[in-house]
Amino acid sequence: MTLTYKDAGVDKEAGYKEVQLIKNIIKKTHTSGVISDIGGFAGLFQLNAEDYKEPVLVSGTDGVGTKLKIAFMMDKHDTIGEDCVAMCVNDILCQGAKPLFFLDYVATGKLVPDKMAKVVEGIANGCIKGGCALIGGETAEMPGFYNEDEYDLAGFCVGVVDKEKIIDGSKVEEGDVVLGLTSSGIHSNGYSLVRKIVFEKENMGVDKFIPELGTTIGEELLKPTRIYTKTVYPLIEKFNIKGIVHITGGGFYENIPRIVPEGLTAVIDTKKVDTQEIFNLLAKWGNINREEMYSTFNMGIGMVLIVSKDEVDQISKQLKGQEEDFVLLGEIKKGKEKVLLCHQ
Repeated sequence: MTLTYKDAGVDKEAGYKEVQLIKNIIKKTHTSGVISDIGGFAGLFQLNAEDYKEPVLVSGTDGVGTKLKIAFMMDKHDTIGEDCVAMCVNDILCQGAKPLFFLDYVATGKLVPDKMAKVVEGIANGCIKGGCALIGGETAEMPGFYNEDEYDLAGFCVGVVDKEKIIDGSKVEEGDVVLGLTSSGIHSNGYSLVRKIVFEKENMGVDKFIPELGTTIGEELLKPTRIYTKTVYPLIEKFNIKGIVHITGGGFYENIPRIVPEGLTAVIDTKKVDTQEIFNLLAKWGNINREEMYSTFNMGIGMVLIVSKDEVDQISKQLKGQEEDFVLLGEIKKGKEKVLLCHQ
């Protein structure tokens, strides 16, 4: 008996079909620096180095984590790619970088072209929101390694920043102001705990309607992570932004200290955080204390900016002009703890 690759569970024709389905989707993300097309061995991007005195490339990589399980449960795959882009793009923004391009990696037990095209559609939408081009990627069919109806998703983004404009928190000083930009919900962190609370402890199905949320629990949990490029990068270009924090896994307690120098403390008034209802419900359903919530979730603040007191009014004016929801969270003071959460 003669065996083929298809007999082993890998359908090359399905892969070819997926490529045809995603070609036009990917082209919508292309920017002026893209000089390659889908189908090559690598993606090519020409950096216009003349725009920078000392260009430094900045890269970030991440996945979506167990939020993917929600997409599987709902059989909805057109937004989860946005999460993957967001987790990478938001990270490089923290260094002051302008996103340039993105590549994705999708691995699945069985390649279903229409499903994978939906995943890539979400990635492309994320790239458009993030201002970067999708210049390549990989879809791997791995029967026996993943379940047929599941997949994993990861990616990485590359951006550029002038060396003298790198944001690393080193210029943060006493008296600086801490601003918070609102999140769209849980984003892409803490989902192992979320799933334990919602699906094990509360025994809910994804189609359970939650009156306090005005939607089903599945729809709420699948809301895409916000991508902050169009809000934050114009601020980076115009103002002296001293520190930027992407509030991901580890919440406030783990992420804010990453850009606060020794001897200083970011004093945050959590009463000013407009905590979204989903966080209140999770705390109630899971009997989770406040400290654990703030060390796991973003609590309604997806990105934090540390700025000079002298520029707060101008930055606030620009954010209001962009119809951006933001909060004056606190200020930088002298102290041993790099972050201190108060409930004043």
